[in-house]
Amino acid sequence: MDDLTHLLLAAQAGDHDALERFIATTQHDVASMCRYLGDRDNTDDLIQESYARAIASLHHYRATGPGKNWLLTIVRRTCADATRQRRRRRKLDQRVAVFAHTEPPASGDTERTELDDLLFALHPDRRAAFVATQINGLRYAEAAEVLGVPIGTVRSPGGPGAPTADRVD
Repeated sequence: MDDLTHLLLAAQAGDHDALERFIATTQHDVASMCRYLGDRDNTDDLIQESYARAIASLHHYRATGPGKNWLLTIVRRTCADATRQRRRRRKLDQRVAVFAHTEPPASGDTERTELDDLLFALHPDRRAAFVATQINGLRYAEAAEVLGVPIGTVRSPGGPGAPTADRVD
């Protein structure tokens, strides 16, 4: 059992220091997933929401897999929920704009790095696989578990969930 899983189990038993160490240790991975899978303008909110959901669900954790994978699965779902909500809001804004004969609100464009431009040009499934394997360093099997897809989908260079670069397990 890895150190993060031990910290998570200790936190589950009520050890607040273990929870703080777990959060501090996983913060970079959570931030990466939130930035590239969610709304980059609200990354901090997504990070907080992800940890809030994880803490609220801590009593359900059974250590059947690594604690990091459990957390990143929650992060992926949090980002997916936020994306769905943002799409619904955008559609509603467009309907209201048509009804009111006005322009829909412009999305706040932020300055992006070249990596951001490249990653956001990828299909969302490919971007998720790339972030999980290349940025967060998960092995293909771990990424498949976190993303909820078969391992072949993550490994396949031509599949919708394939990363753009190979990673050796």
